[in-house]
Amino acid sequence: HESFDARSFTDAMERLGADVGRLGLLFDTHDVRGITPRQPTADDAAAADAVITAFNSVAEANSILGAYVYATVSTDTRHERAQGLLSELEVLEANLSPLTARLAEWVASLGADALAKLSDQAREHLGPLRRLQARAEHQMSEAEEHLYAELSTTGSSSWGRLQGDITSQLKASVALPDGAKELPMAAIRGMASNPDARVRKAAYDAEMQAWPTIGTACAAAMNAIKGEANSVNRRRNWASPLDASLYANSVSRPTFDAMQSAIHASLPDFRRWLRVKGQLNGDKNGVSWWNLMAPLSFAPSNISWDEGVQLVRGAFGAYSDGLAGLVDRSLNEKWIDAEPREGKVGGAFCMSFVDDRSLVLLNWSGSVDSAQTTAHELGHAYHNTQLAHRTPLQRNLPMALAETASIFCETLVVEEGLSRLQGDERLALLDVDLQGAAQVVVDIHSRFLFESEVFARRQRRTLGVSEFNELMGEAQNNAYGDGIDQSTAHPYMWILKPHYYGSHFYNW
Repeated sequence: HESFDARSFTDAMERLGADVGRLGLLFDTHDVRGITPRQPTADDAAAADAVITAFNSVAEANSILGAYVYATVSTDTRHERAQGLLSELEVLEANLSPLTARLAEWVASLGADALAKLSDQAREHLGPLRRLQARAEHQMSEAEEHLYAELSTTGSSSWGRLQGDITSQLKASVALPDGAKELPMAAIRGMASNPDARVRKAAYDAEMQAWPTIGTACAAAMNAIKGEANSVNRRRNWASPLDASLYANSVSRPTFDAMQSAIHASLPDFRRWLRVKGQLNGDKNGVSWWNLMAPLSFAPSNISWDEGVQLVRGAFGAYSDGLAGLVDRSLNEKWIDAEPREGKVGGAFCMSFVDDRSLVLLNWSGSVDSAQTTAHELGHAYHNTQLAHRTPLQRNLPMALAETASIFCETLVVEEGLSRLQGDERLALLDVDLQGAAQVVVDIHSRFLFESEVFARRQRRTLGVSEFNELMGEAQNNAYGDGIDQSTAHPYMWILKPHYYGSHFYNW
């Protein structure tokens, strides 16, 4: 669409609203909801064909419009028109979500495998239907699921958007070597990998001053979201929030326990590397937080956007011409918003759009790590090209699978560099790779420890800003140990990471 005022856009919004209503009527016509368990009939097969086809059609339209609107919201959270449209779509989603719950109950009543023997659409969607059948064991009543979907638009969803809005609009003054400068937080966060230690320390100091100014609002958001999740998980008969998260991502408890054991076994090695990294930066008691992402002193200086893109394209091209072509296509078709600026959300993400296109948000900082992040997000874009011919029900992937292509593409950049670099340049790249590994293993472990305690305490009461800070400090101490100088730990990480502001665990 050319704009939010384009006739094509307003027609698409009106059509989606009407289609969601018609889908509900179709579910009613075929009595798609929890029924007395029985063997499916030919009529049930016809109903499954009609319902699954219609559901996928509406879900596809909803996904495209959602991406179109969120592309503006995420790059300019002050855009009130876009915010209003996103809210309108969330209301429509609140009518669509209960239909998924009804479909799950219906499939569980008939049996996914039995239905697939009679219905072409059920057979094509047997995997997703088996997942829905299992989900039916952990649902509230139909009326309660519908009520929760409606209330969440003014509950957890609104609180999550508040966190995104206030963190993206926050600015701070950074005492840089060439003078103080007021910058958006995404740009300040990007200075963590600046080759100048004075810049990194100034950025850290600016963060320590800025994040507490929005702590009260973010604490309210965290309490609301985690409290809501606890209540709903309990009513859905989950033994714990972790069990709900593991189910949502197709991870068994033994698999999770094995992963945790591997993490614990690796922590001494990561801490040893962090202590050495600290020593190289003049730190005495483990690496200081502002040196955590510091490049080695002999590492190449900051790279330009064009240089970073060519680095990624070269690595992709060494593996596959098709993968290199994706980089060209993403640039030619303007899939990427790269620069950090006020009002733009932090971090990076990729979302599918029309056909096999994607939209990619970055906050480019000029580091080699930024180039790897670009490779990571373009890996998601490549995955989306492979999923484009699948239906929305088939594209609903668990986190581990969703991250496979992205991490693979990150690895291509590292492997290509290691194959041609020698000496200090090779060591510098290994250091960047270890930084990423430490984030995935050590820091995300700290986030799991933090959220576990937040979920537990939120069962009893709300938590204050200072308590959130203390829990974050304890989690970082338990994960990083003597690898970092604990007096420099970052107690406000819970404020700035949007992943915390959801019903599941971070990255699960």
